[in-house]
Amino acid sequence: MENTSGVGVLDKTALILGALEAGPTTLAGLVAATGLARPTAHRLAVALERHRLVTRDMEGRFALGPRLGELSAAVGEDRLLAAAELVLTRLRDATGENAQLYRRQGEEHICVASAEGLLGLRHTVPVGVTLPMKVGSAAQILLAWEEPERLYRGLRGARFTATTLSRVRRRGWAQSAGEREPNPASVSAPVRDPFNRVVAAVSVSGPIERLTLHPGAHLSQAVVEAAARLTDALCRP
Repeated sequence: MENTSGVGVLDKTALILGALEAGPTTLAGLVAATGLARPTAHRLAVALERHRLVTRDMEGRFALGPRLGELSAAVGEDRLLAAAELVLTRLRDATGENAQLYRRQGEEHICVASAEGLLGLRHTVPVGVTLPMKVGSAAQILLAWEEPERLYRGLRGARFTATTLSRVRRRGWAQSAGEREPNPASVSAPVRDPFNRVVAAVSVSGPIERLTLHPGAHLSQAVVEAAARLTDALCRP
């Protein structure tokens, strides 16, 4: 075993995660890639799954888990926030609406950056405000690409459905109108880390009477472009 640390279980764990870097694989594939005994590979992979460092795809194969993306996002958070001020200001100026950046925090999502709109402060979301993961376009974005078990658990009691999230994944943005409160509407798009995992949501929000019941029709392009700029900032070497 190369690059050993002297701590056997950690070295074997590193072998499994390294093997999964190439993509999802079966238990037999893990055994072949790592040289570990089948019972050992299975025991460690299942233990890593419990900690969300490993997950299973729709075919039951082992794959890198969402916890790795969350840890990576934490490392890149300073870079994300450094880029957010300029990106959100440009988005605010382009749309005239409030612009926000959200990250998931357990069963809530938190506003980590914002730019106040030019058309009044009524629908401003201050930095630090936490909102439930059951309502709003940002919640849809932060849930839509989750692993299946976590996704369907998150749908319990939500104001949106699995069909809604399927549509979000297909078109790459989400919209909501009157989900959280009777009046606000919003449009959101995903920010991704270097592993292509969704780590944040960029949003614009404002009153329904101005944004309409279908705000994505005229705001989605600007929001998607803003999210792409933040993704580039995270993925830049």
